[in-house]
Amino acid sequence: MFLIIGYVVVLGSVLGGFMLAGGHLGALIQPTELIIIAGAAGGAFFVANPPKAVKAVFKALPSAFKGSRYTKALYMDLLALLFELLAKVRKEGLMSIEADVENPEQSPIFAKYPSITADHHAVEFLTDYLRMMVGGNLNAFEIENLMDNEIETHHHEAEVPISAVNKLADGMPAFGIVACVMGVVHTMESVGIPPAELGKLIAAALVGTFLGILLAYGFVGPVGSLLEHKAQEETKMYQCMKVVLLASMSGYAPQVAIEFGRKVLFSSERPTFRELEDEIKARKGK
Repeated sequence: MFLIIGYVVVLGSVLGGFMLAGGHLGALIQPTELIIIAGAAGGAFFVANPPKAVKAVFKALPSAFKGSRYTKALYMDLLALLFELLAKVRKEGLMSIEADVENPEQSPIFAKYPSITADHHAVEFLTDYLRMMVGGNLNAFEIENLMDNEIETHHHEAEVPISAVNKLADGMPAFGIVACVMGVVHTMESVGIPPAELGKLIAAALVGTFLGILLAYGFVGPVGSLLEHKAQEETKMYQCMKVVLLASMSGYAPQVAIEFGRKVLFSSERPTFRELEDEIKARKGK
């Protein structure tokens, strides 16, 4: 929603300012310039990125038009789920969650938190490390190192579409110059026509530079920045699960372990200690 609002503001400001200065919108309608810029940028995009990167970009783009799913309510569910799993472990032993870990889709505990189970990667991350805890073959330091490596790998994968979009944005002004130069060439070969017609050709050529810069910094570049923010939000969810599980392995009680997880959340989504405590108590009563 905010992406569309931003685009409207960009267009309104640029075109509105142009019209207030006495410009005519018709002069900016140059389909051939747009074809050169968009076509060259699209071709370069496919040349510069392997198929898996191209797929990652098209998979990530729809998320730019959606609001963030990483809200306080989601983290409340995550911390409540972790608390319930760890409380069961503390009361009945590690083996008590084996069935929950092996078949989370059939687990009565996981079933209470559809917002978490909807994220396949998050569930896989959580159950994999709970399985290691049940196995008891790795200590906390080894698991922490493995978690860090997996989170880093996940973050690198999330950066693939971001890098591709940012590089595309970086190239748009250059392709705008290419379109402008092509227009200048056409203008130069048309010397001898009436000055009014010559002026139109020069204006059309300059529109190429304008479009390249506008598309880069007003449309494509902001999408790359937005995808970067979303990747950071997703990584934070894994960091939250990491510190909670490690705290539990270090011997802390479930209530204290989830406090570790609460502390690593961004302040805009972090529930207060009282809010989380009340939520846990309310869920216990159900």
